[in-house]
Amino acid sequence: MTKAITQIAILGGGTAGWLTAGIIASAHQPRLRDDSLRITLYESEQIPPIGVGEGTWPTMRQTLQTLGISESVFLRKCDASFKQGSKFVNWRFDQHPHSYYHPFSVPEGYQHQLNMAEHWLFQHQDTASFSRCYSPQEAVCKAHLAPKALQHTEQQSVLNYGFHLDAGKFTQLLQKHCTQKLHVKHHFCEVTGATLDNDGAIAALQTNTGERLKADLYIDCSGMKATLLGQALGVPFKPLHSVLFCDRALATRLPYPEPNAPIASCTLATAQQAGWIWDIGLQSRRGVGYVYSSDYQSDEQALQTLASYTNQSAAHIDVKSIAFTPGHREKFWHKNCVAVGLAAGFVEPLEASALLLVELSAQFIANKLPQTNTQLSSLEHIFNERFLYRWSRLVDFLKLHYLLSARTNDAFWRDNRTLSSIPDSLTDLLNLWQHTPPWPHDFDRTGEIFQALSYQYVLYGMGFNTEMPFSPEAHKQQLADALLRQNIEASRLLTQQLPSNREYLNHLHH
Repeated sequence: MTKAITQIAILGGGTAGWLTAGIIASAHQPRLRDDSLRITLYESEQIPPIGVGEGTWPTMRQTLQTLGISESVFLRKCDASFKQGSKFVNWRFDQHPHSYYHPFSVPEGYQHQLNMAEHWLFQHQDTASFSRCYSPQEAVCKAHLAPKALQHTEQQSVLNYGFHLDAGKFTQLLQKHCTQKLHVKHHFCEVTGATLDNDGAIAALQTNTGERLKADLYIDCSGMKATLLGQALGVPFKPLHSVLFCDRALATRLPYPEPNAPIASCTLATAQQAGWIWDIGLQSRRGVGYVYSSDYQSDEQALQTLASYTNQSAAHIDVKSIAFTPGHREKFWHKNCVAVGLAAGFVEPLEASALLLVELSAQFIANKLPQTNTQLSSLEHIFNERFLYRWSRLVDFLKLHYLLSARTNDAFWRDNRTLSSIPDSLTDLLNLWQHTPPWPHDFDRTGEIFQALSYQYVLYGMGFNTEMPFSPEAHKQQLADALLRQNIEASRLLTQQLPSNREYLNHLHH
């Protein structure tokens, strides 16, 4: 029987739940105002969100605009700062220091359909890093500078950027904005499960008081337990521990040594014995955490590793411990239920993909919101096909960081290079890139999470050897040389002209 979709129930608050609610509500304000559509978020007062996802991709800038949240308000309310990429420390070697950058800005040559990697490999790989040659962002990050000038509007910037943020404060901002500005309903209750109808779809949420909460479309943002998609509907979980080994995280918060200490412009990712440590700078503090594999290091050893990094005593460091199984559901949309966020899956924090996947999932639902239940089956097929591909590409890209390492002292890093742990899809690409650098035609889908340029930054930051079969054409080499000179000059000017992160963010509070 055909039934209109007029009631949406979102189970679970936290960043995933409220971000999803806001993105869908922003796209359907007329229907929400006239009450022909209702979005209700149900969450428990007893279950705190995990709340350690503190990095975003540049996509969050457009998401904030879509939601109607001012960037300056967001920066002030969420203790947020600018993120212009990531710096990877000691991922390549364990014998001597090494680092490279994965910046967010696109080199000038991409606008000319010029593969700058070809020219770097041919002429500059022995003299300067790939990111230093073709992006001023490396120099800007090294100097802890902002991606924009004080006089720029919220939409203006010199360089591309995302954010570092306090996840708990971001959730509070989203909750207030969604309920007060976007007509999202909010109820605290203890949802214990769901009842199913004769077709195996969700008929209602079940609470601990026996109440039945009915809707037409259910969005599962209940975290790793996946109350609806996993428990009620029985969609299996696909573990990926054989590819991505990390399954634990220890997170802590550190104050700055002084009020005006520099704020880092990128996520610092430092390799350790059995994983890596993230280090991000917010306005009032640093967020630091160790992501590691319990197969290669005990929890006690991991705590000591984190304590050593932060110059604290293991007995006194205040940490939040998180255990997870890397992987995702075998499908993300089943019948009238869609999983978003941790309910869909989680692999690890590397490259800050968690919030990006929430944004992409919520945007799909908002753009394709079905009018009736007859559309659900088709949307289920399209959504699952698209996001299974995205998860596969995400796993490939994260694995790339580990398998390129030449670290030899620790079994964790050696085992990451075993062929059995490398997906066939990634092996095929690596074979291709032995003779030609990554380029957009290597990825035949629109909306790729990680573009060819991201692969270039990681490959050549880690010393991957692409043997060019022939030298670039002379006129292209001349253009590449000119762009290299432009970048050197741009790096010099920007490091002189841009304010520091601290200066820019302090300016917002005056």
